[in-house]
Amino acid sequence: MKRSSFACVLVALALARTGFAAEDKPLWEVGLGVGAVSFPAYRGSDQSQQYVLPTPYFIYHGRFLKADRHGVRGQLFASDRVDLTVSGALSPPAPSRRIDARAGMPDLEANFEIGPELDLTLWTAENQRRQLKLQLPLRVAHTLDRDVRNIGWVFHPKLNLDLQDLPGLPGWNVGLQAGPLFGDRRQHQYFYGVDAAYATPDRPAYRAGAGFAGMQYLAAISRRYDRYWIGAFLRYDNLSGATFADSPLVRTRHYVAGGVAISWILGQSSTRVVADD
Repeated sequence: MKRSSFACVLVALALARTGFAAEDKPLWEVGLGVGAVSFPAYRGSDQSQQYVLPTPYFIYHGRFLKADRHGVRGQLFASDRVDLTVSGALSPPAPSRRIDARAGMPDLEANFEIGPELDLTLWTAENQRRQLKLQLPLRVAHTLDRDVRNIGWVFHPKLNLDLQDLPGLPGWNVGLQAGPLFGDRRQHQYFYGVDAAYATPDRPAYRAGAGFAGMQYLAAISRRYDRYWIGAFLRYDNLSGATFADSPLVRTRHYVAGGVAISWILGQSSTRVVADD
């Protein structure tokens, strides 16, 4: 399950998902910057990929469509404690010729995920600068090759703690996330299965099953200045106990990924709206 998504890299570099008191903000903002990231070819790979990429900065506070540090989503329902949205994510391709464990196997195609996400606010501090949420995204994944294929579903429940203006860090947003991942048989087979036609003495045939896909922990920090934004993240994955942990394509059961980015704000709307991102 290739959670190293371009959505994280380009939209927010896994930004702290801070959501605090409603404020008067521009309807939209646009900008452009650059980011550097390092992550594995896929979860469980022992080979990393490093990229220096442009980082478009786009914020939109529409009544339904929203694009912010939460990602791009359509908000179906919202209250003080419950948010229901349709959210998505993108993951880049991973050519097998660059991955020793997958040599001679079909490439992992770029894929996208889309589905509902239910967010439950569990706690908010009196000053509304601390917030704990339970996030429940359920997404169906499809490849982005010529023949779009369904490659199963992903469920990633997680606790998300948002912190603002911590002692010693005035103006900074800090986000902490932790939670398990789950996938169906088709999802796990796509990334970790080995068909008999591609079996070798060092890579026996393997059929992956559905279920637990490991744990993921993330820490992120960001700050918006008047004309630019900066952010960084660090993510740790542990695949111990995953249903596919014994796949010959799993070369490591834990790893760290991270990245940094800076974007300059190039323009913003003169129309103001109330937003709480």
